Amino acid sequence: MSRSDDEFHAFVAERLDRWRRSAYLLCGDWHLADDLVSQALVKLHRSWSKARSADNVDAYAQKVLTRCWLTERRRRWRHLEQTHSDPPPPSYLPDDRVVDRLPLADLLRSLGPRQRAVLILRFYLDHSVEETAEILGVSPGTIKSQSARALQQLRIGTPR
Repeated sequence: MSRSDDEFHAFVAERLDRWRRSAYLLCGDWHLADDLVSQALVKLHRSWSKARSADNVDAYAQKVLTRCWLTERRRRWRHLEQTHSDPPPPSYLPDDRVVDRLPLADLLRSLGPRQRAVLILRFYLDHSVEETAEILGVSPGTIKSQSARALQQLRIGTPR
């Protein structure tokens, strides 16, 4: 393997779990989250020479992942498979850490895709307003207003 490939593999290995969790929070489905991460990795690998020279490689990678999700949201209806029977019951116990996060995932799913992406990037992944704006391709003012509206919507929808 080339040095560039070694660099790419090391970069991915350190961040794969975080990308998978953030993809899950975006889409609410572990299988789709895995697909999104896979798509993002293919795109990132193709443009690795450009990505590694970016000012913030993590933000660049998150931008690729977020855009994969936004693209999937627009065309997902074409890819849905039709099933004619219920899946078998799971033969495992859910991880308590995942169960604790389910209310958060439900709240995030109550938001629109753009607001959900803004909150995940800003508050879960701890990106700045400017980084979030760059990732989503909008102005910082849009990020601030979307954050405020999304948080207000969550406060209204959250029992006190």
